[in-house]
Amino acid sequence: MITVDEALGRIFALCTPMPVEAVPLAQAANRVLARPVVARRDQPPFAASAMDGYAVKGPVAVGQSFTVVGEAGAGNAFAGALGPGQALRIFTGAPVPEGADTVVIQEDVTREGDTITLQPGLGAGTNIRPAGNDFRAGDALTAPRRLRPVDLGLIASMNVAEVPVHRRPVVAIIATGDELVMPGEEPAADQIVASSVFALKAMVEAEGAETRILPIARDSVEQLTAVLTMARGADVIVTLGGASVGDHDLVAPVTQSLGAERAFYKIAMRPGKPLMAGRLFEALMVGLPGNPVSALVCAQLFLLPAIRALLGLGSWPAPTKTALLAAPVAANGPRAHYMRAVLEPEGRIRALARQDSALVGVLAQADALLIRPIGDPERPEGHAVRYLPLQA
Repeated sequence: MITVDEALGRIFALCTPMPVEAVPLAQAANRVLARPVVARRDQPPFAASAMDGYAVKGPVAVGQSFTVVGEAGAGNAFAGALGPGQALRIFTGAPVPEGADTVVIQEDVTREGDTITLQPGLGAGTNIRPAGNDFRAGDALTAPRRLRPVDLGLIASMNVAEVPVHRRPVVAIIATGDELVMPGEEPAADQIVASSVFALKAMVEAEGAETRILPIARDSVEQLTAVLTMARGADVIVTLGGASVGDHDLVAPVTQSLGAERAFYKIAMRPGKPLMAGRLFEALMVGLPGNPVSALVCAQLFLLPAIRALLGLGSWPAPTKTALLAAPVAANGPRAHYMRAVLEPEGRIRALARQDSALVGVLAQADALLIRPIGDPERPEGHAVRYLPLQA
């Protein structure tokens, strides 16, 4: 068995970022920017009024009077220039005319006809946003980054209509086993529902991948070979179950017969010891345990970081945080233990009482995996521990 860190390193060695494609800005939400985006103009492109008021030539003082000679609004600039003693009625976002260097807010003036007079309480400041105050032409939004709504707004203001992003990896998901049926079917007395498929689909799509759910592969060499062959063209092939060494565990021998190169098998962790990874049909292949909780925990630790690496976000483990134990935990054994846990107020974490790797209901209660390193001794209440937040 190898450690979690070593296994993750071997998976990253199999991950090359997806090719780059250009997509319209309207389709770029949550995509991963592959190259910097460069602004094509200054923002704002002109000196703009920051308030509703009157543009004048300063310095200004209480009691001064000006003659209003026109008006400017956002998208409707004043065509001329201001002379001495003149003012322009101006609204927020409008270009400040030539000859003006101050906008007096409307609350600080009185107006009679076309004459304004500056009143006591006159505020300081010019109330003008200089040209290029936000960014200049040639400034760049750096990459890689997952594009958030605010990033899309920034790119749009840079006057860029398309962005270079990494292509979404395609993940083929294959459940294996005679005991499985799809949700909505009537299981026989010795069958169960293939639940992990749908959790995995949601998990990898939330990370930005596309998914293909393939038919359940029954426990025969012919069936598994046929379904695996259907996965050709995917960037990641994920199998569920059949990765152990029992008589009905066929994933290893069948994938090897199809030319798979195995990177490792078995990890010193629980839940999830029988995890396999390698390369098949030029794709990253991950053989997850059939046990639902083991499969989903391994997906958090290995599959999602691999998706992020394929998207060009770098080869990094899932980020962990620190909390204080809300109750003591017993000493851990020779495998790292990822205990299902709940986060409590005041920065505390509590391991759930039942840790059986078949209990999906317990995993659904959890919002974190409390990490117990190999050989970690008994820890008391209040001890600081690391945990992995579960994907929302």
